Amino acid sequence: MGRQRREDAEVPSARLSDGRVARIYPSAYASGYELEVDGTPQSHVDPADPTHLHFEYVARMSAVIDQLRDGPLTAVHLGAGGLTIPRYIEATRPGSRQQVIELEQALVDLVRRELPLPRGASIRVRIGDAREGLSRLPAALTGAVDLLVSDVYSGAQTPAHLTTVEFYDAAAALLAPDGLLLVNVADGAGLAFARRQVATIRAVLPEVIVLAEVQVLKGRRFGNLVVAASRSPLPTEWLPRLMAAGPHPAKVAQGAEIEAFVKDARPAVDGDATDSPKPSEILFER
Repeated sequence: MGRQRREDAEVPSARLSDGRVARIYPSAYASGYELEVDGTPQSHVDPADPTHLHFEYVARMSAVIDQLRDGPLTAVHLGAGGLTIPRYIEATRPGSRQQVIELEQALVDLVRRELPLPRGASIRVRIGDAREGLSRLPAALTGAVDLLVSDVYSGAQTPAHLTTVEFYDAAAALLAPDGLLLVNVADGAGLAFARRQVATIRAVLPEVIVLAEVQVLKGRRFGNLVVAASRSPLPTEWLPRLMAAGPHPAKVAQGAEIEAFVKDARPAVDGDATDSPKPSEILFER
């Protein structure tokens, strides 16, 4: 089904505070639904099977999450989208306690109305800026969060204030000693932004790995890189084999490969950070 015909159809939508429009479509490529904001894909959700993760980078995030200790998790998510990862955690680790921070109330209302959360799920959504929202979370979460996912996009770009040492310091303060930070980083040719993001995260959390499709990791095409970081060594024994197996083969960069990836990139701070690069508009044409 072509994009134009899909946009002409009657689909659930909501206008966001900055004038952009969020829409939910039946997926043209898989079961479930896609959330888009002004033509940029934001999330895929399959209410019938929350473990069905159609977006490749989300599947890579789930592979890392699956390496964490068994049982329920305490998780914080920055950026709601379609609440794909919270749904996945609820399905695979029932009893988890999850907090979500999202800027757009209209987006949350649209997703809740059209793609309701599982009944009984302990997923609380708080409205506000992701960075400011960190300081408003319950004090009991400080030092107690098993997983913090940062996947915040204004359209197709991550705002600069969510890419700095100061931001990651605030995020890391929530993590338990073996807690995990997952960040979705989008970048293209040369990977200047991604390299700087890895340098920035590593300045706060020393144990870092990067997961991405090989051509993206080499900077040959625009795409998503998943950065995983912790104060403690990451449980990566099975990840390289798992990522190479597919269904969308990817690579895990770690150790000396991270050193080579970062090169001489400087950590970003509040005074000199930039938004993530904007992808070409043709990237999302179908």
